Amino acid sequence: MNGSLEPEADPTPDIIDYMRPQDFDALVERAFRKIPRRFRRRLDNVVLVVEQEPPRPDLLGLYHGRPLTQRSVSDGFVLPDRITIYQGPHERMSRTPAELEKLVEETVWHEIAHYFGMNERQVRTAEFRKRRAR
Repeated sequence: MNGSLEPEADPTPDIIDYMRPQDFDALVERAFRKIPRRFRRRLDNVVLVVEQEPPRPDLLGLYHGRPLTQRSVSDGFVLPDRITIYQGPHERMSRTPAELEKLVEETVWHEIAHYFGMNERQVRTAEFRKRRAR
């Protein structure tokens, strides 16, 4: 207590509060734009969506679809693949806006890697190598 009637300043102004859905959507869009253009150009028949909570508590994102490596020129019409990014877990795992942005970027990259045919082990190995290279 500081002895005055005014509230004390928040000692951690960078800690994130829960975001409005449209602000989180914008964060996901920015993360998507950071994916190198050579990969974004190859994304076909895939939709990126945001949902509040995952079906399982351990998920940050989820790829639903048929990876590019398993497609054929003889494939007929199919519904779009779907990459879902879950807002709630990202917010709970992040302490600052910068951490939140980085985590969303990593999740978007991770799910797009699945679209390109990488399995979970391959994606995690690539992420580990990327972190070590920094």
